Amino acid sequence: MPKHIVVTGCSQGLGLALIQGFIDSGHKVSGCSRNTQRMNELREQFGEEHYFEAVDVSDPDQVYGWASNCLEQQGAVDLIVNNAAIINPNASMWEVDDQQWSELININVKGVFYVSKAFLPSLIKANHGVLVNVSSGWGRSAAAEVATYCCSKWAVEGLTRSLAEEVPSGVAAIPLNPGIIHTTLLESCFGSSASHFPSPQQWAETAVPFLLGLSAADNGQPLTVN
Repeated sequence: MPKHIVVTGCSQGLGLALIQGFIDSGHKVSGCSRNTQRMNELREQFGEEHYFEAVDVSDPDQVYGWASNCLEQQGAVDLIVNNAAIINPNASMWEVDDQQWSELININVKGVFYVSKAFLPSLIKANHGVLVNVSSGWGRSAAAEVATYCCSKWAVEGLTRSLAEEVPSGVAAIPLNPGIIHTTLLESCFGSSASHFPSPQQWAETAVPFLLGLSAADNGQPLTVN
């Protein structure tokens, strides 16, 4: 049966690969990113059955308005993938620019909070649905020169696993480590060696069925796409 799936940060990378995979599998997608041009292009590419809107997930008013539109126009949500995230340029923690640090926290942590908060009441009312907050291997480990990113993903892990203790039995909140994939984010850390890892499209071949198979039984489990 077709599902209604919400994906944030869907203009490129993992998010774009996911929406393509979900749509190819016959599901209805609502997506967002800050890139207005890309959202217009996705609307044109995929048609009116799907819903794409330019949204800054760090702005609660934008998030809540978008979520309300998603639910009104597209109906109840079965799966939410909180994917939007950025990374600061590699640097020791004390060398990170204050504004870059603030923007990272606003998107990677506050954005996850706002999107989760926006959709959870509808999931709880229906006692149905899966909320996946995309974490990282660096949400469960540490590394030099990416302290701010690690901090944000550890926060996602803690927020999601605590949230899992609060949702009713038919709802799941899951922190997900997607693995190491060749994205622009990875290139900023690994440089040219990022190309040694699978592309988002290759990753999605495994990730899409993995995500579609999640259920309330997985609530609170720190999972990894393998």
